[in-house]
Amino acid sequence: MTGFDTLLVANRGEIARRILRSARERGLRTVAVFSDADRAAPHVREADEAVRLGPAPAAESYLRVDAILAAARATGAGAIHPGYGFLAENADAARAVEAAGLAWVGPTPEQLEAFGLKHRARALAEAAGVPLLPGTGVLESVDEAEAAASVIGYPVMLKATGGGGGIGMRVCADASELRAAYDAVVRQAEASFGTPGVFLEKFVRPARHVEVQLFGDGAGRVAVLGDRDCSLQRRNQKVVEEAPAPGLPQEVRAELHRTAAALASGIRYRSAGTAEFVYDPVAERAYFLEVNARLQVEHPVTEAVFGVDLVGLMLDLAGGGPTAVPDALFAEAREPRGHAVEARIYAEDPDRGNTPSTGLVTAVQLPEGDGIRVDAWVEAGSEVSPFYDPLLGKVIAYGGDRDAALDRLSAALADTRIDGIVTGAGMIREIVNDPRVRAVAHDTGTLDDARDPDPRIDVVDAGMLTTVQDLPGRVGYWQIGVPPSGPMDAVSFREANLAVGNPEGAPGLEITLTGPTLRFSVATVVAVTGAPVAVEVDGVAAAQWEPIEVPAGGVLRVGTAEGPGMRVFLAVRGGIDVPSYLGSASTFTLGGFGGHGGRALVTGDVLRPGAAAVADPALVPAERRPHLDTTWVLAVTEGPHGAPEFFTRADIDALYSAEYRVQVNSARTGVRLTGPKPTWARTDGGEAGLHPSNIHDTPYAVGALDFTGDTPVLLGPDGPSLGGFVCPVVVASGDLWKLGQLRPGDVVRFAPVREADAATLDPAIAAPALVGTGDGDDGVIASRDAEVEGERVLRPRTTYRRDGDDNVLVEFGDQVLDLGLRMRVHALQERLAQEAPKGILDVTPGIRSLQVHTDASVLRASQLVGLLRELDDDLPPTSELVVPSREVRLPLSWDDPATRLAIERYMAGVRDDAP
Repeated sequence: MTGFDTLLVANRGEIARRILRSARERGLRTVAVFSDADRAAPHVREADEAVRLGPAPAAESYLRVDAILAAARATGAGAIHPGYGFLAENADAARAVEAAGLAWVGPTPEQLEAFGLKHRARALAEAAGVPLLPGTGVLESVDEAEAAASVIGYPVMLKATGGGGGIGMRVCADASELRAAYDAVVRQAEASFGTPGVFLEKFVRPARHVEVQLFGDGAGRVAVLGDRDCSLQRRNQKVVEEAPAPGLPQEVRAELHRTAAALASGIRYRSAGTAEFVYDPVAERAYFLEVNARLQVEHPVTEAVFGVDLVGLMLDLAGGGPTAVPDALFAEAREPRGHAVEARIYAEDPDRGNTPSTGLVTAVQLPEGDGIRVDAWVEAGSEVSPFYDPLLGKVIAYGGDRDAALDRLSAALADTRIDGIVTGAGMIREIVNDPRVRAVAHDTGTLDDARDPDPRIDVVDAGMLTTVQDLPGRVGYWQIGVPPSGPMDAVSFREANLAVGNPEGAPGLEITLTGPTLRFSVATVVAVTGAPVAVEVDGVAAAQWEPIEVPAGGVLRVGTAEGPGMRVFLAVRGGIDVPSYLGSASTFTLGGFGGHGGRALVTGDVLRPGAAAVADPALVPAERRPHLDTTWVLAVTEGPHGAPEFFTRADIDALYSAEYRVQVNSARTGVRLTGPKPTWARTDGGEAGLHPSNIHDTPYAVGALDFTGDTPVLLGPDGPSLGGFVCPVVVASGDLWKLGQLRPGDVVRFAPVREADAATLDPAIAAPALVGTGDGDDGVIASRDAEVEGERVLRPRTTYRRDGDDNVLVEFGDQVLDLGLRMRVHALQERLAQEAPKGILDVTPGIRSLQVHTDASVLRASQLVGLLRELDDDLPPTSELVVPSREVRLPLSWDDPATRLAIERYMAGVRDDAP
């Protein structure tokens, strides 16, 4: 081809990817454009170059002709393909592109104008002998509309002359409906298309929507590439399309092909276009609707049955003129081979009036196989925004005949899964097997009563903070800062699952304070545990801690936890079906991943029940239900940072004797407490900071009592993996569940417990006898002095600290910044990874420390110390350590004025000798 070597695609989504593919096959260099919402979209990555247009709203990005022309100039593009939607049928845009000396890959500006207004298109069609519905020209008033309708006969369709995509259309059954709709359609026409013109057409019911695919060379030759049926629609917008159109009498098919070609040939049509018709299956007559002077969304079904590349033909014509298109395309009537069906996958909820569904896509599974083509832009991590059409992609199935194609599409849709949002894939899978569709007895109203056929849990009201969690959570990623998450009260969560017959760790719901209202589409068994709360099924009270039967269509309401306790847990038989992220279904809201959409539930969400049930439902015995209270005793293990190094002995005594109160600003990251202020064993944190609570960043254990300055915080399952504050005690693993039930205003006391007993505490007992009998070692399990040879330190001083009953913290050297100590931490971590003893869950490095997290049922913290000493003995002297390294050059600006100002403020207001 000639004319240009760089193509700019002025669109987004799956059509942008489709055009890029055809352009690459022709050796063209490609340029993508994008809005802020599409910065990470696939078409941006796949183009040779990408240019930002502006903010997310289309009017500020994809509809800005000036920005698109500027992008073309900046990248040397010689042609612009508008795809469909946005500027595709905008005559002013096409004219501006051609005035700039660029090729517009589409019809001429004059043709876009001719077909852009439906009443003008009707006039052209009438002149070409195309069969027309009884209708009018542009109407001047509602009175004129009413007079015309009385002649045409009701029902009538009131249509915006500049409309498209089903927008600006209203069916009116009588004069009163016409009068009620007139002003609204005029306003919508003005707002959506910039012209208030409306006209009337006879409304056919039942009706099918058929269309003829055309391709013109701009010199008078027009190829007819068969026809399509697009009758399965919602809100007058297509959902399923197929080629060739089934059940069309041969004489009607021939008439549509002949008249559509005459219409296009009469104006020397250029590029791809579609003549659309409404077909009356009772009278077996078809009538002209409009011409879409652009590429259609459904073009793949035509490509499948005719073996053509419509996008490629458009590019060839734009680059080389009429001679670049093969003569064979126009030489003879082409016959389709086989049958193709396309399903548009929209981010919409069929059970809520096809309202758009927006949010984070957490997982995507698209079908593959013979006869299957997928054109899509959605992928895991995509953000479906409210700014654009909710089309995510299209699944196209090809078969030797119509039934084979429909069967193949049905199977492909069964293999299609998009998590985090709601789509219509299930509805389409159901509809393509509908007897009406199989018998070609469907029409444009067939989808009016279509629903989502798959079991679903509708979130009618999300409650205060409801998240999906599972057990044991996201284990194994502490070293890179990803917390385990999981339920804050694992005991109540586990019992809810067991009550409905699930595995104890199956995904369920954690409810904070105020619960959700959920509607179940199929009969379901649920259980509600945790804090006392009112539970109702269809307005009838139900009990906690036992299986509850919810009928199909039933509504479960979980009220507000009145106390004692803070969190409620809901298990659904089979579990909640959400994708696994880093090995867990748990939601980490701060990170925006896991669970449903990486966030707490919101009203309008749809959850899917899983298939995890393994046993019969059963009531939770009283002896297994945790004891809830407003005054709590938390069993803790000593360490890692106790007396006399960090706290005074009086501080630790006060810790065990004082009462603390839970603050209102507590969360899953940590439970903040109010209590006595420590006197501290030191005046400051040395090199680590001004306050005596400061230490160099060290890994934390979940349940650690972290003194952030003088404020104690119990670190939760969504808390930080490391930080610069001391932790004198850690909640015993057997008592960790209590963190989830601590409520603002509750009283908390701490009592030491032996490490060996920490995992065996009975949740049904408020304060077991074991509490108050700690190990008495201030958390220091073992230590050894530095090994020195002359002035050379062979091995630094090493301290092995208890960090709960399932963590040991290895600290090297003194509280000073020393790169050699950090290298030793790394070397020990590498040796431990090589040894890989059973029972280790995480290994997390700090600045001069290494924390090893174990499964306490397999390997308690103190049992690991011997191995850690042996591995450390195997390491060479610190001065001889060799660790992998690399040199990285970054464009840094350390001497930036803002940095200088920040340093000066810190020095003046906090500390002038900070490292």
